Amino acid sequence: MYIDYKKSLVLNEIMKRRFKTVILFVATVCTLVAIYAFFVTSHNPLLDVEEQRINTTQVTPQRLFDHTWQVVKNEYYDPNFNDQYWLRWKNHYRGKIKTLDDAKVAIESMLASLNDPYSRYLNQEEFAEQNVSINSKISGIGVNIVNDSGKIRIISVIENTPAQFADLKVNDIIMAIDDRKVSGLSLGQVSSLVKGPINTFVSIDILRDGEIVKKKIIRKEISIKTVKSSMDKNIGYIQILSFISTSTPNEFLEALENTDKAEGLIIDLRGNTGGLLPNAVFVTNLFVPKGKIVSIVGRNGYHYDIMAQDNNVNIEKPVVILVDGASASASEIFSGAMKDYHRAKLVGTKTYGKGMVQKIIPMPNETGLNLTIAKYLTPKGKDINKLGINPDVVLPQTVENIIDKKDIQMEMAKTLMEQMISSNDS
Repeated sequence: MYIDYKKSLVLNEIMKRRFKTVILFVATVCTLVAIYAFFVTSHNPLLDVEEQRINTTQVTPQRLFDHTWQVVKNEYYDPNFNDQYWLRWKNHYRGKIKTLDDAKVAIESMLASLNDPYSRYLNQEEFAEQNVSINSKISGIGVNIVNDSGKIRIISVIENTPAQFADLKVNDIIMAIDDRKVSGLSLGQVSSLVKGPINTFVSIDILRDGEIVKKKIIRKEISIKTVKSSMDKNIGYIQILSFISTSTPNEFLEALENTDKAEGLIIDLRGNTGGLLPNAVFVTNLFVPKGKIVSIVGRNGYHYDIMAQDNNVNIEKPVVILVDGASASASEIFSGAMKDYHRAKLVGTKTYGKGMVQKIIPMPNETGLNLTIAKYLTPKGKDINKLGINPDVVLPQTVENIIDKKDIQMEMAKTLMEQMISSNDS
């Protein structure tokens, strides 16, 4: 989960000033979106426009290492640096770092000494990929691929994209891109070949039913949806795939509109590994109108409570949240607050237990650093790091369930929701 927690003060003040009058629901929703957009583009450097989120300054590999060392020294949440003398790293590789690969190895070794799996260095390609996730937009053709025993196989084709219009299909095997054979290339390399400037063409050779088919496909901006919704009679279903995108709040509001007639909501966070703190706060605030949403505990005793703001959009429908061992970070902020306030019933298995907060720091040479700068506590002060959140109804999926494509957790959520709706009616 990524955050610049000091900027949350700005969000609180903006929201306090903005919501002083009672207005219609639709108008309130529009105001919420406007405030959120203002916050992320004007007051949070972690979520600013792409040009400002990438540091294009070019420095030598040695200076890149030195800069990283200084950033960690100044901002890492543990001033004891995992009980070590941090100064020892300053000159540890002096004179030995000649290339960017050398710098990457040295930085990763230095970060490994913190024994913190969430603080990591990202090279230019990795940092660009992370920015794509945050923007939820890419320039490409609209397929998802996997490396299947050395073969680059298409596993899904996104609707209404150039790939679909060009009749690419699931299980097509990519053989070449612009006449370059992809055999032996990594997924990242293949993905980079497919991507390119909008409105340019890419030629792809695919293997289908034993025959090579050539496709010439135009690249377009592909929007990646993070929220899906549907209705099952009187129950609304909303799946939040990730909290990483700046479009997640808008997509969640659309999902609420799509399920407006529902008497109860099932919110699916299974497999949602987290994302951006403002997104989790935004979604939680729609269900929790008053009180503490999350507490941020930083370096040297810094403690800040993020409070719910009066937004006039208090959703009072009963809620069931589906969670599993992959539900982490921002997912746990939302589900933890909903459980603490008895605002929802949780069904599934214990969540991952990631209670640490990372800041995205643009580094020279278009690289980046995800650095742990704080931990967070649920509204009741629970530290869930490495512990997770236990559901109200513990119900693991068995291998047999998966083979039979039987979602017993969803079935339980629906049964529980029907009982909650019936209880409300009586």
